[in-house]
Amino acid sequence: MQRHKLDRIDLVILKNLQDNGRITNVDLASRADISAPPCLRRVRALEQEGYIHGYHTSVDAAKLGYTEMFFALVGLSSQAQSVLQAFEQSVSQWDEVRECHMIRGGGDFLIKLVARDKAHRDDLTMRLTSSENVITVSTLETIRTEKSIPGVPILIDTLD
Repeated sequence: MQRHKLDRIDLVILKNLQDNGRITNVDLASRADISAPPCLRRVRALEQEGYIHGYHTSVDAAKLGYTEMFFALVGLSSQAQSVLQAFEQSVSQWDEVRECHMIRGGGDFLIKLVARDKAHRDDLTMRLTSSENVITVSTLETIRTEKSIPGVPILIDTLD
């Protein structure tokens, strides 16, 4: 459900909330160059219209004991909707699965997982390979992450 085309104020609000979900409404209104009440109304409208899906905190995985992050490219035995949906449902229950994307080319799903250590990573890989309808699993281990930014680019100065 999309209302009118987003204006500059909407984009400023979205960019600032994406950069800092804990920003106060007063600070957000100041950055958007409007007063607080209309700013709050715009935020609520953006939430209701689905532009804002939620507010999240980024935590340090290693400090919580998750020292391994890896990706798994998964191929299934069939691309029937029932098989695809069953796989999605299954892995969505795993706490270690942080992202699951159905993809085109090279496999059926690309999954991002976290693990406590090598043994946990190997266990997760074995769980994947033994999952129903899974015929191939290729894992890609991360060495380091240079950039990890949630969200999308919000380009304010390119508005028509």
